[in-house]
Amino acid sequence: MDTLRLILLVLHIVGFAALIGGLLAQAGDEEKKVNGAMRDGVGTAFLAGLALVGVLEAGDGDVNHAKIGVKFAIGLVLMVLVMANIRKASIPKGLWAGLLVLSIANVCVAVLWSPVHS
Repeated sequence: MDTLRLILLVLHIVGFAALIGGLLAQAGDEEKKVNGAMRDGVGTAFLAGLALVGVLEAGDGDVNHAKIGVKFAIGLVLMVLVMANIRKASIPKGLWAGLLVLSIANVCVAVLWSPVHS
């Protein structure tokens, strides 16, 4: 079970890396759009996160439900915004910036809201 947890954790991290990478790849572009890395990254991160929570709940360890709820809410908003704009030729710069801020906020919640850093 621990191996599955680690595999899902790596997939979750890779998903967010793809999402943030897809956003940052457009930082210098005048016209922003939802690209494949963002689409695949947000989907991978969201689904791997859900599966990771399932594995953690099945185990003996404590699960911080407040943290999971915050990460789920941010992840769901990210996924809806990315998927709703996938077919558009371009997205507003404010939406692009919002996606970047939400992505980084989700990573910060994961890292900073941890008993290791308390």
